[in-house]
Amino acid sequence: MTPRPKTGSKSDRDALRHDMTAAGCSRADMVVEMRVRFRLRPREAWRHAHGWTLQETADRITELGFRRPGEAVAADASLVGKWEKWPGPSGRRPSLAVLLLLAGVFGCEVEDIVDLADRKALPESEQRILRHSTTALVAAGPQPLPVPPSPPAEPANPSGQELVRTAAEESAGWAQAAEVSNVGDIALEQLMADIRALAADYLTQEPVAVFLRTRRLRDRVFALLEGRQRPRQSADLYVAAGYLCGLLAWISSDLGCLRDAETQGRTAWMCADLSGHNDLRAWVLSTRSKIAFWDGRFGDAINHARRGLAHQPSGTAGVLLACQEADAWSERGSADEAEAALNRAADVCDTTTGTDEIGGLYSCPEFRRANYAAAVHTRIGNPRLALREAQEALASQPFHAYGTTAQVCISHASTHTALGSLDAACEALRPVLALPPEHRLDTVARRMRELAESLAHAPTADSASARTLRDHIEEFCVESVPCRFALSAREGQD
Repeated sequence: MTPRPKTGSKSDRDALRHDMTAAGCSRADMVVEMRVRFRLRPREAWRHAHGWTLQETADRITELGFRRPGEAVAADASLVGKWEKWPGPSGRRPSLAVLLLLAGVFGCEVEDIVDLADRKALPESEQRILRHSTTALVAAGPQPLPVPPSPPAEPANPSGQELVRTAAEESAGWAQAAEVSNVGDIALEQLMADIRALAADYLTQEPVAVFLRTRRLRDRVFALLEGRQRPRQSADLYVAAGYLCGLLAWISSDLGCLRDAETQGRTAWMCADLSGHNDLRAWVLSTRSKIAFWDGRFGDAINHARRGLAHQPSGTAGVLLACQEADAWSERGSADEAEAALNRAADVCDTTTGTDEIGGLYSCPEFRRANYAAAVHTRIGNPRLALREAQEALASQPFHAYGTTAQVCISHASTHTALGSLDAACEALRPVLALPPEHRLDTVARRMRELAESLAHAPTADSASARTLRDHIEEFCVESVPCRFALSAREGQD
């Protein structure tokens, strides 16, 4: 017998919404019924009354914020869930700007999405605003300014010098409020230093641990953006948010979560666009090119890489973008285009004079360029060129990242396989097989599967050494990070 769903399950909510719609009930009626029947918080009840997921709601909030000047909010599913739970211990207080956007998305008044518990937990200043009409709240804007000094009661319509003095007092009151900022230059400097540390740590440390630290720092930046700061400081915060969301996008793709990576990439692009920061734009487009590549969308990967180069970034972003274009062309079997893109990467490398603002993951030293070159030459049928790139990088270039090093070793093994030297391929792959499971990124596991497929079609495919190596590769991939993620997700559903 199929067990009955728990009260308040998705099927319960969907059935209630369907029945009430058929009965001609309003959305507000549905909210009341859901709150009473399923004991939901007001914002969660409004979302379920619309039948939206957390991510669908986040997308609508972000879109509406863009259409309202000065109210841009980069929402995601996690943040919407926290706004719904507040003032509970796992919640996060929505600002008045967020409440305005939520009300706009749900098609109701702000008063409809807050209850007594919300009001008690709000700061006194925000409670005073809520006690006024919704019109007053809208006039207050994304972050309400303190009310400027009121003109004297007498005379009611000042004239002469009194008129000029009153206007000056009003301007002074506004200027005093506008000077207030929730972030200073030292704090912004520290944020960028923290981002540089994360980008460097990701090259050597466990990806999930760096992901968690990055997420916490992103949440801090988002919270600061919900407050008030000077325009220059807001732009700097958008730069910080863009780099952090870009880092989350890159890590998400390395963990095998490409759809979530694309969502982070879109938010990172929004931040780059709002800040007008060309280097950030280039790195975000590089990240999106990487995601599209591993998602099999090679045309998108090429377009993102070319758009990134068009922003003429300083530092080594241009090298990586040209390499990524070559990578995508090689997967499409376009050898001439791939070689031309590799030549552009070499030219950019030779002519680059600027430095990378962040470094670490957001850099493309010679070792990383050689990794792409070796992989591209392997795919387009130039194993000897690929072998030279891989051997020179492993012998002479400084270490860049365990993931990059693993891929160079895989290219090294692939070229030996193509040249018929199976023993040399086994030796080249030894450092990769020794990687701990938490360092077996999705990109590395996919390259290993490609190598296994090449082994299966090689002249030595039936040899004992080839079969043993394919078994080792299969064991490696089973213990990769994406497989562990998938297993933990299934266990959570049991």
